[in-house]
Amino acid sequence: MGFGHSRGTKGGLVAGVVGAVIAGSGVASANDSQAAFGIGGLTLTRSQDIRMDSEVLRISRDRISVDYVFTNTSAVDVDTLVAFPLPDVENGIEKLPYDFKGELDFKTTIDGRPAQLDIVEKATFKGRDVTQRLRAAGLPIMPVHETFDPLVNRLAPEVRQGLIADGLIADGGSDGSQTLWDAFWTVSTSVTRRQVFPAGRSVAVSHSYKPFLGGSVGGRFDRTWRREADFAKVRAEHCIDDTFMKGFDKRTKGGAGQTYSEVWIDYVLTSGANWKGPIGDFRMLIDKGNADALVSFCADGVKKVAPTVFEVAKKNFTPTRDVKVLIIDFTR
Repeated sequence: MGFGHSRGTKGGLVAGVVGAVIAGSGVASANDSQAAFGIGGLTLTRSQDIRMDSEVLRISRDRISVDYVFTNTSAVDVDTLVAFPLPDVENGIEKLPYDFKGELDFKTTIDGRPAQLDIVEKATFKGRDVTQRLRAAGLPIMPVHETFDPLVNRLAPEVRQGLIADGLIADGGSDGSQTLWDAFWTVSTSVTRRQVFPAGRSVAVSHSYKPFLGGSVGGRFDRTWRREADFAKVRAEHCIDDTFMKGFDKRTKGGAGQTYSEVWIDYVLTSGANWKGPIGDFRMLIDKGNADALVSFCADGVKKVAPTVFEVAKKNFTPTRDVKVLIIDFTR
């Protein structure tokens, strides 16, 4: 998979949940983490003083929101960089149809007041940081259809050939008017802010944003494809159980029934483990958005709290895996 609308990311948490459907595909974002800039760029660091007292995470196709309460347990104010990492856009052949950052509608408040935010991007290829190389060539970190191909075509021949020789780009054919180019690096994006955590006080932080929408229509769950080795990986990523599969087969009737599409919503939960101690009170609400949809994700202790909403609640919770939600929508 790669730069395109049929991509997934990493994630997960431990038990299948069955219910019912949404269309499209989404990339959700991540828990706050203390961060710093070093030689390798932006890195997440562990705080010894700031505790995450609570987190309420709400995930749906249309909107993601997360509300935290942090407490600075030290006797001095802590002025730090805080990063909210987005899931990586994996390297591959397809390019994004647009730069999703502008569509995120990302908003942050600290004790009810809007916070100033910055976007930090990093490109990696085979474990190497190639961000500066791309910028020096005048190429965007996120290779979007409309802008990326013309820029590559205008590069000096020796620069373009160097990128080809090193495997960063490859000729992707033509649209009749210009050469198209495939990009093979991975983009990591973080929303950052400077924040002061007052000594001995609690601070409420809230994020809200729209997930990046793409889509996948049919294919992965067809019975002919289930014999492929990759299907076991798909089931494991989303903790898909036999009840889910029976519900899917009943709706599709082996290809003679309803057609379907998928939505994937990923959330990088593990960065919430970088604060002092575990998360005191953790609550996650996943809304599949349609009572007829099928939904599966990995978590234990799942409760259905509304016709389309599932809840996971934990005390003194230390996340060790990210969240990866699959929702299947059926069309007639």
